[in-house]
Amino acid sequence: MIKQRSLVLYILFSIITFGIYNLYWIYKLAKDVNVICKEDGKKTGGLLMYLFVGLITLGIYVWIWFFMLGDRLQDNAPRYGLNFKESGGTVLLWALLGSFIIVGPFIALHIIIKNTNALAEEYNKKDPSGNP
Repeated sequence: MIKQRSLVLYILFSIITFGIYNLYWIYKLAKDVNVICKEDGKKTGGLLMYLFVGLITLGIYVWIWFFMLGDRLQDNAPRYGLNFKESGGTVLLWALLGSFIIVGPFIALHIIIKNTNALAEEYNKKDPSGNP
């Protein structure tokens, strides 16, 4: 069973743990998306990829990771009877350009969380035992 995520709890726990929760959150998000979207033949890079390639590319890969994640969620939505208006491009624009108004990255995270939660809810209905 894939659990629902909350932007408020993400922010709160990230602050309390001085950012360590963010690493756990990325790990779990990638793992859950790979389970939900396993039938598309793609794979979302996990925490090590996120950290190491992000470090090597001076953070550029982090933006690409969120872009690819947003696109993957949108591409898999029809399989679960859903339709997401927001694509990876929307997430990327909010994360990058929205930084100028400070709340943009939070809106981008909200989109990722909302779409992941919607897919997780449908996935859990499809397989309530939690077996992949």
